[in-house]
Amino acid sequence: MKLYPFILLSCCFCFNTLAQINAKLIKKEQFQATTVIDIDNLNTKYFCKQNELIKQSPSTTYSYSNLQLGNLTQVNTFNPLKLSLFYKPFNTVVILDNRLAEIYKIDFNQLTPYRDPEFITAGYDNTLWIFNSITQQLELYDYKNNTTRTTTTPINNPVLDLISNYNYCWLLTDTYIYKFNYMGSLVFKIKNEGFNKFVLANDDLILQKNNQLYFLKQDQTTAEDILIPDLTIKQFLVTNETLYIYSNETLYQFLLKTK
Repeated sequence: MKLYPFILLSCCFCFNTLAQINAKLIKKEQFQATTVIDIDNLNTKYFCKQNELIKQSPSTTYSYSNLQLGNLTQVNTFNPLKLSLFYKPFNTVVILDNRLAEIYKIDFNQLTPYRDPEFITAGYDNTLWIFNSITQQLELYDYKNNTTRTTTTPINNPVLDLISNYNYCWLLTDTYIYKFNYMGSLVFKIKNEGFNKFVLANDDLILQKNNQLYFLKQDQTTAEDILIPDLTIKQFLVTNETLYIYSNETLYQFLLKTK
């Protein structure tokens, strides 16, 4: 296994929430799902009903379920041609194509060295970012070759969430927010002031604390309060300038102007 060195940059910030961003309600609709995962530019919805993943566009609907692998823990749709589904009870990741047909299966129980992922998210090429609970490290895992392309030093704080795009990976722990580049180098480290979940908005972050959302622009340390109605936030996601909030079987759509 070839590991690349982890480079620590001396960047550690705290931030306060000062400015505010208005979110304008433009649409709401009744929608039934266990979990809303993603909505793309063409209004294709990815969501789960129990352990079944459904991809629903205006013209077609596809679905996938695998009862043998237990509860579906995570779904990553960043690359719509290679969806990654994580079944934590069986320590297994399934890769699906754009029609939700299975194209690859990664059973970490059968691989050496043994890994116990706590969170997974998509990387570039044939890779996954995984947080390995055994080593307490974030690693970029090449699932085609069963090798690790890069790894970080141990992160000894409870991990709350993990997200990525092709260039960066963000790790949310109970004490800090970390941003790493695709080589595993630390870009910044920001103190977590009570956030428990985040999503990507291009290279910016939308964070949740209790029942409130905040906007953190890339490479800045000041988060902005997003003004939304009093809703119980079950899931939230962002596509371009559209903020979606799923609450009480209603899908709300807001226009989010952040510039």
